[in-house]
Amino acid sequence: MDNVRGKVVVITGASSGIGKKTATLLAERGARLVLAARRESALAKVASELTKTYQTTVIYKATDVTDATAVQDLLTFAKTQLGRVDVLFNNAGLMPVSMLRDGKLDEWEAMIDINLKGPLYGIKASLPIMEQQHSGQIITTDSVAGHFVGEGSAVYSGTKYAIRAIMEGLRVEEVGKGIKSTLISPGHAQTALASTISDPELRSAVLKSEADTGLTAEDVATAVVYAIDTPDNVGINEVILRSTEQRDY
Repeated sequence: MDNVRGKVVVITGASSGIGKKTATLLAERGARLVLAARRESALAKVASELTKTYQTTVIYKATDVTDATAVQDLLTFAKTQLGRVDVLFNNAGLMPVSMLRDGKLDEWEAMIDINLKGPLYGIKASLPIMEQQHSGQIITTDSVAGHFVGEGSAVYSGTKYAIRAIMEGLRVEEVGKGIKSTLISPGHAQTALASTISDPELRSAVLKSEADTGLTAEDVATAVVYAIDTPDNVGINEVILRSTEQRDY
């Protein structure tokens, strides 16, 4: 079965990590891609490499997911350029974990803006297109931190618990309209997220966990592609994946 080829997939956070690897696997399968991130030069490089290697359509638009107008412009751009939007992958995220006692308001607000408002803006912009098509899929990167709260992860986990509720609400509200809702919840993963942690002790601990037991970006991207490749009547609502070496949550 090949339910990937020809699909138009919009990916945020596509310039590196899970987003970039997902774009690579989808391009290899013949999907048509719209890549988004804040760094236009990085997007241009990824799009050029994928186009040359896989001879499929890969376009891009610099986008700040904390800006509702910018996200709307991204989805309008995708629809205008490629005629439809089959999948939106809300992948952009931030993980500056810290202790509540440290009161890092700027970091809390950034996580809320990117991890929570970003996907909401994507849902708002893509749903009218998908409802008109009577088909589509919205995928959001969650985390196992959306299933438990560890030391230092209270606010980060709060954004991830909240997005689980929102995505389940999306599923319920769109029943009968041909639209799928999918959460991808990885455990420790070898991505750049830990670089945003300002607390040196927490950053060191997270980096060690990722190095020792972390999934690769390709491991997570493979789960995303699996969810996209399912038959139209099958909704993969949530995928939780951890390294087999990960002992804790």
